[in-house]
Amino acid sequence: MILYGRNPVREALRAGRRRIEAVWATERAAREPWLAAAGPRIVGAEQLERRAGSPDHQGVCAEAGGYPYVGAAELLGVAEPFVVALDELQDPQNLGAIARTAECAGVTGLVICERRAAGVTPAVAKASAGAVEHLRIARVRNLSDFLGEAKALGCWCYGAAADAATAYDEIDYSGGVVLVMGGEGTGLRPRVAKSCDALVSIPLRGRTESLNASAAAAVLVYGILHRRGTA
Repeated sequence: MILYGRNPVREALRAGRRRIEAVWATERAAREPWLAAAGPRIVGAEQLERRAGSPDHQGVCAEAGGYPYVGAAELLGVAEPFVVALDELQDPQNLGAIARTAECAGVTGLVICERRAAGVTPAVAKASAGAVEHLRIARVRNLSDFLGEAKALGCWCYGAAADAATAYDEIDYSGGVVLVMGGEGTGLRPRVAKSCDALVSIPLRGRTESLNASAAAAVLVYGILHRRGTA
């Protein structure tokens, strides 16, 4: 996997969760102290673009091992976890933005679907500003089954739905919590929605009908932290 961009490469080096085989940088970028310590190979911008497959390399890219996904049980094995689960979210930019919010907010971890969903790619790492390197992310085959396992361990599962009658700030979110966000355009699948203990909505005061997935996730994550008294 070729990571590209200053933040993704820097955070991968800082986190140390996956092996970095090689680092390439332009002569100018290589002068930065954090990058100089990695011993980059000096190359031109055109070569970097070819390696990264993107012009957004910001003067640096690195060959890294595969993303270190964790098991879903690891996320549920802590006291009063707060997990964000994504139901077939497909846009890498949204996944990266949600991962960045989740990591900054200090949530326990993120759950994504194995199929028909975005995984952690170099583009997602770039969109997350490297946050995926510090965030625990699990992939599950069946999201409804994961929610069932979470509820069996005492967690409450709340699904985000634009038409839900209950506003997100009407719940206290005490104990273990799984926040479930739907995919772009489709929302929660029926079986996933039925697996939730309750559906919650974000009140919209303007004329626009909805927030995009990453913006909605940011509102809900920090709203839940506020209700839990940890924001």
